[in-house]
Amino acid sequence: MSGKDWAEKDYYKTLGVSKDAKPDEIKKAFRKLARENHPDQHPGDAKAEQRFKDISEANSVLSDPKKRKEYDDMRRMFAGGGFRFPRGGQPGGAAGGVNVEDLFRNAQAGGGFGDLFGDLFTQASGAGPRRTNRGARRGADVEGEVSISFTDAVDGTTVGVQMVSDDACSACRGTGAKAGTVPEVCLTCQGSGVQTSTSGGVFAISDTCSDCKGRGLVVKNPCDVCNGSGRAKSSRTMQVRIPAGVTDGQRIRIKGKGSPGENGGPAGDLYVLVHVRPHPVFGRKDDHVTITVPVTYPEAALGGEIEVPTLKGGRVKLRIPAGTPNGRTFRVRGKGVHRKDGSTGDQLVTVEVEVPSQLDASSKAALEAYATSLGDHDPRAELFRKAT
Repeated sequence: MSGKDWAEKDYYKTLGVSKDAKPDEIKKAFRKLARENHPDQHPGDAKAEQRFKDISEANSVLSDPKKRKEYDDMRRMFAGGGFRFPRGGQPGGAAGGVNVEDLFRNAQAGGGFGDLFGDLFTQASGAGPRRTNRGARRGADVEGEVSISFTDAVDGTTVGVQMVSDDACSACRGTGAKAGTVPEVCLTCQGSGVQTSTSGGVFAISDTCSDCKGRGLVVKNPCDVCNGSGRAKSSRTMQVRIPAGVTDGQRIRIKGKGSPGENGGPAGDLYVLVHVRPHPVFGRKDDHVTITVPVTYPEAALGGEIEVPTLKGGRVKLRIPAGTPNGRTFRVRGKGVHRKDGSTGDQLVTVEVEVPSQLDASSKAALEAYATSLGDHDPRAELFRKAT
């Protein structure tokens, strides 16, 4: 049965008795109605069968003193408007993260309404069930920046990151109290960090204590360094592993390496922004290293074998086929960026035909002879044909 049923069903009306009926009157009324509506007396009559179920349900509640008291209390609360679902919730739905139907169902299953209200307002206040350390707070996240070389970005590296974060004040050791004094237990919340207030004179609602801000302690003589907060800025260097294949502008998260938490709370996270310095020769395209290599006109036209530098400092030989056009890209396997799965990208080599800025007499004569041998060949003829 749901909480809505408890609030809306009138079991007294179902049995035809008054709200102050004695146990004997309830018993007598149930027996009379049960005989009249028993399914054996009305075979095949669905309405009579439902009526019998309703009567039995009403009797199971009103004949039990404990259940009857809980039922009467609930009816009075709903009738008087004293019940308020947190943050606009409604019976049968979620109210501020609390499933009211489930709470009523659990209470009727054996926990009782005392447990129901304790769970309801513990959850509504955000404390969660059986939470004992109400003052625990997660530490703040910390950000840092590093600048690494292109090679280190490809292969991965370990660098020192300078961080400024909130740590426990060294002067008061995080207590917030001046030397020689100690914080006192908050009298408002008795050290729980939670303050209780009433709503409509019926329910007690828990919230963070306004005097100690949830710490459970108050500082009468604050520390001169941290002004009673117990926290202070600190600078430290942490060795951080930058994974292979990191890109410029990538943000790396390192869990639990930020500011320490308070009162047993978890530490925050460290976020490292990586800047990759450009390389004078190599570039990058996804997991591949790129390079542009100049070749002479005879190498491009006649073909040949050239040597190409690699990122690790070695050389590889690359075969240029005859008739290679300017801008063609060749692939050298396994000379690129290390991937997470252990494989490696390639090195992409783009050839660029070099045009000499000056020619000596013999070279000039050779090129003029070559141009004469081409006859009337116009390399732009096809271009104009397509254009028109």
